[in-house]
Amino acid sequence: MITGAVIGSSAARGDVIRPAVLRTAQAAAYLGVAVPTLRTWRHRRRGPKSFRMEGHVVYRLAELDAYLDACEAADSRSNPELNPLNRAPRPKRDRSGRRADDRCAA
Repeated sequence: MITGAVIGSSAARGDVIRPAVLRTAQAAAYLGVAVPTLRTWRHRRRGPKSFRMEGHVVYRLAELDAYLDACEAADSRSNPELNPLNRAPRPKRDRSGRRADDRCAA
């Protein structure tokens, strides 16, 4: 986890202030990907949202967390609704492309 500076009376409580934005290298480390990967995603308009601040590309920490949440929700291992093993089996088709139960109805 990326930590920020401790400020004022927060130091007595031991609170850590998290930065609002991370630069590309920090964001890549936070996501666990290589810096060139994050740059490629940005170039292709994929991955987490980013913007320029004072000439530097930065990523909001909230956007990085939202991106991770979206990736987790899209994965069939963590989302049972997407798991193909949980779907009902589709009816089998014969060589003509018709379902087996359609042949009996005719």
